[in-house]
Amino acid sequence: MSKRFVIAWVVLFVVWMIEGMLVHGMLLGADYKGLPQLFRPEADAQGHFGWMIAAHVLVAGAFVWIYERGLAPGKPWLGQGIRFGIAVALLTVVPTYLIYYAVQPLPGALVAKQIVFDAIGLLVFGVVVAWLYRSKAAT
Repeated sequence: MSKRFVIAWVVLFVVWMIEGMLVHGMLLGADYKGLPQLFRPEADAQGHFGWMIAAHVLVAGAFVWIYERGLAPGKPWLGQGIRFGIAVALLTVVPTYLIYYAVQPLPGALVAKQIVFDAIGLLVFGVVVAWLYRSKAAT
């Protein structure tokens, strides 16, 4: 495990947690509060926050690990980051929220916002990781 990998993992973890607070706490918070039958009450959710941390540690590490192995030498870092963000969004965010929509009584507008906001987040994450790996990707 290289120093670059560890730095990218930590940076991405922080960025992902911030994105989660912005998207799911601020932008979608009111939508979630309107569906109390589907989500934990605030006090209960806070009691499970450690699981959220663990999930984000794992997903940030896996994201960096997969990105690092898929670097295309000589290709522009920005394009690689965007491509990777799109691929991960199509592999994770889009199908996950569509499946949730199929099995839970979620409003379609909420699902659309979840997909759009989290897909944008993944594009940002891809660019962040690509930027952190840019000198290696350019050689």
